[in-house]
Amino acid sequence: MLNQCGCFAQKSVTLDGNNHPPISIGGCERISMTVVEAFDPNEIRLTDNAASKVRALVEDEGNPGLKLRVYITGGGCSGFQYGFSFDEAVSEDDMVVERNGATALIDAMSYQYLVGSELDYSEGLEGSRFVVNNPNATTTCGCGASFSI
Repeated sequence: MLNQCGCFAQKSVTLDGNNHPPISIGGCERISMTVVEAFDPNEIRLTDNAASKVRALVEDEGNPGLKLRVYITGGGCSGFQYGFSFDEAVSEDDMVVERNGATALIDAMSYQYLVGSELDYSEGLEGSRFVVNNPNATTTCGCGASFSI
């Protein structure tokens, strides 16, 4: 139920099996929530969409040993560009990112440019593609395939 401010007028809420009281701000009651997944700025994350697409592509190939390799190369209209390929081999210096049965590999050189990034999969008017949401990129090209730092 909403109160006159448009806030939920609840006396308490149950999260993670615990009863949490609301926080009162200027007469409005706000629900306090706990963070389910902690944010780590040194982590590279796969979204559920990306993990689902990686699993589907691996299944289509019929090789459960395949992993999505995400890498950076020089080039593109902004200086660096993202690359994606499938690989069975995990190198000693690879960072391994797993989510929901999908695995991505990032080599040490690429990791420094991707730290803190999120790998997503998008389907839209411009087509279907993996998208890197990179907080380190200062500029990107119009399609998002290349960037600069």
